[in-house]
Amino acid sequence: MSKRLPPAAVILGIAGLVPFVALGIAAQSNIVEADSQRFLLGLLAYGAVILAFLGGVHWGFVLHPGALPEGMTEAERRDATRLGLGVLPSLIGWAAMMTPVLGVPEVGLAVLILGFIAVVATEARKSGRAYMPNGYMALRWILSIVVLIVLVSVLGLRLIGAKILL
Repeated sequence: MSKRLPPAAVILGIAGLVPFVALGIAAQSNIVEADSQRFLLGLLAYGAVILAFLGGVHWGFVLHPGALPEGMTEAERRDATRLGLGVLPSLIGWAAMMTPVLGVPEVGLAVLILGFIAVVATEARKSGRAYMPNGYMALRWILSIVVLIVLVSVLGLRLIGAKILL
């Protein structure tokens, strides 16, 4: 895909990290445990929403009439597999959101971690086939690494029972 990534996408993508970082810190802070749990639920919810958004991005690539990369046929662009894979991040996010209902929100963090890894790895595999605008994968890697650092840190701290002193 020869189009360049709009600067607003970079700015908004980076701004989207703020809730991850803020909720991650709040979920592990030395505030009241009930509040810490609420922030953890907020982190799970935000992660689920962002995973759903990432799947929707690929629907947009498929459905946008001007998104046909050079050399790609209309049939390839409307590939049902890509649409199907665009739905999976939503399902992974939903599964993560269901774990607190079962009493194990830490498993939800692990599900989100696996979901973000799977999405960026799948996108990286497809990026060589010109399915995305220039710069998209560089931004996705940066954003994904920060998100994964936050999620892995929160999960690790919760598993060892540590808190961040604020």
